[in-house]
Amino acid sequence: MSNHHDPITLEIIQNSLQATADEMFAALRRTAMSPIIYEVLDMGTGITDRNGEIAGSGAGIPAFVGVLDKTGQKSLEKFDQPGDIEPGDVFVTNDPYNGGVTHLNDVVLTMPVFADGELVAWTANIAHWNDVGGMVPGSMSTEATEIFQEGFILPGVKLISRGEPIRSVFQILTANCRMPDFLTGDLWAGIAAARVGERRIREIVAKYGVDVFLHALDAYMEYGEQVSRRALKQLPKGTYSLAEEQDDGQIYKVTVTITDDEFIIDLRDNPKQSDGPFNMSRDDTVVGCQMAFKNITSPQDRTANGGTFRPLKVLTQEGTIFDPAYPAAMGIYYELGIRLHDLIMRCMAPHMPEKLPAGSFSSICGTLFGGIHPDTGRTYAVIEPELGGWGGSAHKDGNPGQFSAFHGETYNCPAEVAEARYGVTVDYLSFHDEDGGAGFHRGGKGVRIDYRIRSDNAWLTFAYTRSKVLPWPLEGGQPGSANHIVIRRATGETERHSVASGLTLHKDDVIQIMTATGAGWGDPMQRPLELVKEDLKNGYITLEQANRHYGLDRRS
Repeated sequence: MSNHHDPITLEIIQNSLQATADEMFAALRRTAMSPIIYEVLDMGTGITDRNGEIAGSGAGIPAFVGVLDKTGQKSLEKFDQPGDIEPGDVFVTNDPYNGGVTHLNDVVLTMPVFADGELVAWTANIAHWNDVGGMVPGSMSTEATEIFQEGFILPGVKLISRGEPIRSVFQILTANCRMPDFLTGDLWAGIAAARVGERRIREIVAKYGVDVFLHALDAYMEYGEQVSRRALKQLPKGTYSLAEEQDDGQIYKVTVTITDDEFIIDLRDNPKQSDGPFNMSRDDTVVGCQMAFKNITSPQDRTANGGTFRPLKVLTQEGTIFDPAYPAAMGIYYELGIRLHDLIMRCMAPHMPEKLPAGSFSSICGTLFGGIHPDTGRTYAVIEPELGGWGGSAHKDGNPGQFSAFHGETYNCPAEVAEARYGVTVDYLSFHDEDGGAGFHRGGKGVRIDYRIRSDNAWLTFAYTRSKVLPWPLEGGQPGSANHIVIRRATGETERHSVASGLTLHKDDVIQIMTATGAGWGDPMQRPLELVKEDLKNGYITLEQANRHYGLDRRS
């Protein structure tokens, strides 16, 4: 019997690819220099087939893994001459208009894998770099008006040729970065991860043969498509639309059409592209739609590959926030991404209330601050997403203190690490008591983090959404709370913000981060009293909230 159709062999190869992506992830994590990578895990790894389609579920941030196939496909388009792509080559990309997909801080490394002289796959990884030049430290300004202000642009260039570094490219990179030692450390970590994956894939191909390996990839893609098509048949058919006001007063619109064969997301009727960095590339818009599609169709099935998304069609209009024209800035793309994901989920949730939860804090809450370390005199930069609360569902309370739906297996940076590596003291880290999220199943709690600055002339940049338009409830629950930052000055003054760029901070000023509690699901007055009392005992609600929202004083 031919190995070609032996399902056990195919399954072993498919699982080996996932194990390879996991090993690449571990290599990147253990060798990176920046806490945003090795502690927060703001990164992703994956393997594509020879045509650039994701061959397995990958590892790391789901929204990042979804980038890697777009990068690979652009590389194949660009390097299409004999000798352009050779064994040992490594390519580097961060340009959203040329396969970089997200913003300039997220750098993608891709490496071709050859067997018997034939291209059989690509390994790829993506990680957030602290600084890539541009107009502000950290490279992410809320005031940038074109992509050139956001850092150096790598439109898919060869970094390593046949195993040898191209030194001029390395020199250009370090010369344009405020933190060249961190850049160099993180870059070599990414190269090491790509090489680990390449070595493992060559071992798999050597064991099973090129033909069987290529067949296994094709079979897995077909399986991914079958899972999605089976799930489509279980969804409510029809056309569903939503127009939602945003914090800045703009209206975002989505129309979802579900048939037996297609899941169509129409985003053409949306605001024209931002003059600032609040745009996301067409490729990244597709990533956001892919994540919503997977969440709605088959979240329990771990398969997520090129075949999974074949029934999905995404419609955009060039010149809008979801498909901007060059050279629009894209530094804060991630808030558009989470807004898009939440828009699709909110559109469908009333039609699937047993399956989809109420609204979450639904912001990346990207927070960047830095300055001069008071003990070492070196420049430091903190770049982190924040934890927040998820919405309640038909089945349970929302999860407290989690990252957004985009962030997968991301972790928060421990207070001890933050204090050791950065010029700050962590005064406070806990769930907060702000009102919001009451329900039969309540929303998960948001968090409060207080960073005390230890030196003068520090800087702070952030852009939080869901600061005015609160997380949305379902089935009679109550809205969640707001994402925002309070600056408590050493002088005693306080300021409340949701967006700021390069805000100046001095010694003993405190950055008080407040992330939203998720929305509630169901009537809070129907919540069993013993659960209300348990919440009160555990500090999830105050006595005043227990009485006002759950009628504890009237029902007990």
